[in-house]
Amino acid sequence: MTSLPLSDADVQALRTRARRVLDSHWGYPSFRPLQEDIVVSVLSGCDTLGLLPTGGGKSITFQVPALILPGLTVVVTPLVSLMKDQVDNLLKVGVKGACLYSGLTRREYNLVMDRARLGKIKILYVSPERLRAQSFTDAMRAVGVSLIVVDEAHCISQWGYDFRPSYLGISSLRKLYPDAPVLALTASATPEVTADIMERLAFRPGFRKFEKSFARSNLSYIVRHCDFKEPMLLRVLGATAGSAIVYVRSRRRTREIADMLSREGISATFYHAGLASEEKAARQDAWKSGAIRVMVATNAFGMGIDKPDVRVVVHFDLPSSLEEYYQEAGRAGRDGLHSFAVLLVAKADKAVLTRRVAESFPPKDYVSRVYELAGNFLDVAVGEGYNRLYEFDFNEFCRRFDLKASAARNALALLTRAGYVEYVDETDTRSRVMMLMDRHELYSVRLDDMSDRVLQLLLRSYTGLFADYVHISESLLASRLEVTHEDVYRSMLTLTRAHVLHYIPRKSTPYLLYTTSREEPRYISLPLDVYERQRERMQRRVDAMKRFAFDGTHCRVAGMLAYFGEASPADCLTCDVCRGRRSQAPGHMSLTDSILYLASHPGGSSVAAIAGNLSRPVAEVADCVRRLADDGLVTLMGVNVVRK
Repeated sequence: MTSLPLSDADVQALRTRARRVLDSHWGYPSFRPLQEDIVVSVLSGCDTLGLLPTGGGKSITFQVPALILPGLTVVVTPLVSLMKDQVDNLLKVGVKGACLYSGLTRREYNLVMDRARLGKIKILYVSPERLRAQSFTDAMRAVGVSLIVVDEAHCISQWGYDFRPSYLGISSLRKLYPDAPVLALTASATPEVTADIMERLAFRPGFRKFEKSFARSNLSYIVRHCDFKEPMLLRVLGATAGSAIVYVRSRRRTREIADMLSREGISATFYHAGLASEEKAARQDAWKSGAIRVMVATNAFGMGIDKPDVRVVVHFDLPSSLEEYYQEAGRAGRDGLHSFAVLLVAKADKAVLTRRVAESFPPKDYVSRVYELAGNFLDVAVGEGYNRLYEFDFNEFCRRFDLKASAARNALALLTRAGYVEYVDETDTRSRVMMLMDRHELYSVRLDDMSDRVLQLLLRSYTGLFADYVHISESLLASRLEVTHEDVYRSMLTLTRAHVLHYIPRKSTPYLLYTTSREEPRYISLPLDVYERQRERMQRRVDAMKRFAFDGTHCRVAGMLAYFGEASPADCLTCDVCRGRRSQAPGHMSLTDSILYLASHPGGSSVAAIAGNLSRPVAEVADCVRRLADDGLVTLMGVNVVRK
């Protein structure tokens, strides 16, 4: 597809068709702000960059075009758990999708590629490390691709906070499909990172960029300084109502804080990457349904969580960058109603942030040592291993060589940036099953009683088993049969040995991909861009986070917007700094600031209501509102004045 100028009639036709697809599959009568513009840009053949904040509906911007364009849409994303959820959600609305990631067996991989080649899927999610495999590139030559989507696009920028070298493999897709437009999506990026994304993805002339303001008028950013965070957390949750997320930085602390809240009578549970997938799903469902009020979690929780009524997000521990903080805090108030993002800060946190920079960049000789030990651990000879993917039991690796986990993980991250290996942290794969025998063959197979009962319940409980691998729950089957989990597991192995089905048990394992053949440690070199300059960039991000958390003299939102390259026309009037300036009531501010404050409330306020609140003549307020509207600071929605 090439980008050609379209007439107004052509553009309107694309908009009409996109709205019909949105309505027929998702039941939405209209798009959210910027979604439709991005969809039309993609359908016009333009390379497109979409900067949509958390909760802005990024997935719709490529799922709708995928149903309109003739070929396959390939979505590159690092979020394995999210891609599996996306495929499940697509199936619910009648769209066929599939995903490729490191944890798949060869049989599963071949099945997905066969379906793509035969045109039986519309959207293929691919983890970035798959792009390095020559077998993937060769197989894709037989597939017609109409759109390439890069989710979490900041990962392709070496200037960003989460650079992943495997994203550079996207260039191979561009070469394979030079006419397919690229859609890059991210929720947070500085101007430097935005420019780097477009350069790395080789955006063509005529590209389009759509950027939604990072400002969230319904979200109040509050910083609370305290010596003891637990009592302050209880005060925050006691002063607010509705669902909440509490972010911490360690798995152990998720359990400790959740237990503390439960003891205080607040319903809470915890979530981190080390939980079994079934346990994650159960806790997530309980929280989404409202059965549990508070989710205490690491940053593994939140991506793709479609819960619009989160009223408060509390950061118990400070993130290392404003990019991380903005994404996580932005999970509050997606329904547009007033919500809070609360950051708990202790005096020691400034030193903690400073130490993170040093910890993220261990000495270079230590990094070389970790590289050598990883090769020994995996039994990879010098000169071997190129483009090989190995299961890497990180905990056992650290135990065997007496390594501190955080330091070893940071060393692997530097080796990844330098291009020696690609470390893929825990990939949690749920148990899955595919039938190998046809239905009529099952009548002749001889099985023991337990295996037969498991097979019959499996066929009654799950659909699609004869066409594809289906995720199953051994615990659910065991509960329904009133047997043990071990009984179901043994029966599945029996059925696999009898070639009745193919059973892949759940596994949670990190992977290590050798992107070059194994080197001798003395040849390991960390370039300036990987070590010294990246350390300087992290220091700048940490310094920005410190200013946000510890500087109580400037509007917090204005400071954050400036970091993301967006000018703020006025202070937000809702963060803790602005609230502190207001004295006790809006009437203590200027008329202009008072109107902006009242107009920033959910749904805004009428001129009459504003005049009543301020004890000012209606005519005076109306005249000021007209000036603010002319300046683009407010707009009228019905009779209400709403701040832009």
